[in-house]
Amino acid sequence: MGKIRIAIVGVGNCASSLIQGIHYYRNKKDEDAIGLMHYDMGGYKPEDIEVVAAFDVDKRKVGKPLNEAIFAPPNCTKVIEPNIPDNGVIVQMGPVMDGVAPHMKEFPESQTFVVADEPEVDVVKVLEESGAEIMLNYLPVGSEQATRFYASCCLEAGVSLINCMPVFIASDPFWAAKFERRNIPIIGDDVKSQVGATIIHRILTKLFVDRGVKLLRTYQLNTGGNTDFLNMLERNRLKSKRISKTEAVQSQLNEPLPAENIHIGPSDYVPWQNDNKVCFLRMEGEGFAGVPMNLELRLSVEDSPNSAGVTIDAIRYLKLARDRGEKGVLKAISAYCMKHPPVQMAEHEARAEIENFIAQSNAKAGMLG
Repeated sequence: MGKIRIAIVGVGNCASSLIQGIHYYRNKKDEDAIGLMHYDMGGYKPEDIEVVAAFDVDKRKVGKPLNEAIFAPPNCTKVIEPNIPDNGVIVQMGPVMDGVAPHMKEFPESQTFVVADEPEVDVVKVLEESGAEIMLNYLPVGSEQATRFYASCCLEAGVSLINCMPVFIASDPFWAAKFERRNIPIIGDDVKSQVGATIIHRILTKLFVDRGVKLLRTYQLNTGGNTDFLNMLERNRLKSKRISKTEAVQSQLNEPLPAENIHIGPSDYVPWQNDNKVCFLRMEGEGFAGVPMNLELRLSVEDSPNSAGVTIDAIRYLKLARDRGEKGVLKAISAYCMKHPPVQMAEHEARAEIENFIAQSNAKAGMLG
């Protein structure tokens, strides 16, 4: 089937887990590929994903080989595959714009970003020369200007975008129309974890509705020790993040909760947690005859590998869509993999559409084989 050539913006923990995962699953058999939703997708396996360009702004990563940069500070995710070969890709300097919050300078270098004193590269030129087909956006939460810049670069270079963070591109009709007009497929916005706080909160909310329990109020509080949580200490950067996570849950209710009865979002930064994310979830409701009930849940996950499990499927789905000549927002996979898609769907409905799409692609791959 050939390679899937991707570019990565932001060589942080999520990029590190993804790249390590690609090599971890290399040459494994389907039955041994534990932790994947799909091992083979339309003929594409994890090992077919190839990073051909990478952009960052940290001096410990810019100018370094990608296989070294993914382990450089402040990255702190669990090492699952330490021996990553050098594929010749050097991390290049992207524009800083609003990608680094001012408060990040107040923390130790081991925990925060340290901006490189290097000139910005021509991103469009790099994309074109690398032959990238898909860009992954892993910029920090609140990087509104920088995300729109990279989205514009994708449009100019003819590259698809998987927008893994909560700046609204795929779910913004203005930007969605731009990708549609350029005949470029796109997935977004704000990646869900494989089994994370948002997906669990959504499913439990739908369970309440389906079983006749009236949800009265709920909160979801999260703590972590990676740069994502450190970045989000600046509450002004959280507007779109809160919208994204809250709408993902509200969409499962027949009638949305009043704003004062639902609180979803980051709680605090705990440095020693590193890439471990802990979610505290509470749901209060009324069951049969109005009798009160409540549910409390504590979830502890390694944040970035949890994200990579979803992204590795999104990449291959998007490649299949490009092969089939599709354009614009891919709605089913966006609803399944993202917190803030243009159209919210029930998990089982989105999954059914995705499986049908994959079956068609598998059948086509079989005929070609």
